[in-house]
Amino acid sequence: MKKILVATEKPFAKAAIDQIAPVVKEAGYELALLEKYTDKAQLLDAVKDAHALIVRSDKVTREVVEAASELKIVVRAGAGYDNLDLEACTEKGIVAMNTPGQNSNAVAELVLGMMVFMARNGYNGTAGTELRGKKIGIHAYGNVGHYVAEIAKGFGMEIYAFDPFVAKEKIEAAGIKPLDTVEELYSTCDYVSLHIPANDKTKQSINYDLLNKMPKGGALVNTARKEVIHEEELLKLMADRPDFTYISDIAPDCKADFEANFEGRFFFTPKKMGAQTAEANINAGVAAAKQIIGFFESGDETFRVNK
Repeated sequence: MKKILVATEKPFAKAAIDQIAPVVKEAGYELALLEKYTDKAQLLDAVKDAHALIVRSDKVTREVVEAASELKIVVRAGAGYDNLDLEACTEKGIVAMNTPGQNSNAVAELVLGMMVFMARNGYNGTAGTELRGKKIGIHAYGNVGHYVAEIAKGFGMEIYAFDPFVAKEKIEAAGIKPLDTVEELYSTCDYVSLHIPANDKTKQSINYDLLNKMPKGGALVNTARKEVIHEEELLKLMADRPDFTYISDIAPDCKADFEANFEGRFFFTPKKMGAQTAEANINAGVAAAKQIIGFFESGDETFRVNK
């Protein structure tokens, strides 16, 4: 019997496990849970006899991969997968997957929710601004970007997008104005919603020169990764542009500098919360289990992210 290990330092909601369990059982597989573990040694021991592994933000390092002698597939329940050592997985013949789209609406709702919160000055009793008529730019038009655009339409915003990997026709078909360059996106839009992955090309790519192109009162909304921000240059921009606002789903390493110098011009969630809804929690977990079963039963590698 194949064993699927769900290893989550921050566990899935009980409702998610309650839906994952019958999916696994019906397929004739064993489900094992390692929740709220406090030491990497616990993960290394638990993964030894697992044929499949489901994680959330847990790091699947080379050490974990080497300890998992039976492992054939690991699935990150979520869109980002920079917590997986893809090279180590490939070397051991392990398929690595993510579950794209399962938490996209949750992240998109957070984007607009944080925008409203900041536009209304954190509901501090003073007059704020409205989103209607403002221009929002979507930097990377993937699953989350699609939902951000759909919700922004309801607010009456003008929507633009830049994504060199998505055909302009697809963006236009959604009623969005595609732009040719990232510089044009930032210089056009009052808000930019950031959805690029963190990789060698994108890390620290959101820098002073790019952000300084934004109009007066510009705001950057980051629900991607903190690594894509050039934090030293962001601090310089915040100092040079008293009108600029930074909103993020994960606090930067320079959080203390923001707290000391830019009160009222930033908002950071206490932890990464984009996928922290009951619905997204269930969707991603169940999708991960079904992808594992599909892989073992029919060789389906649709969402494979390593070579």
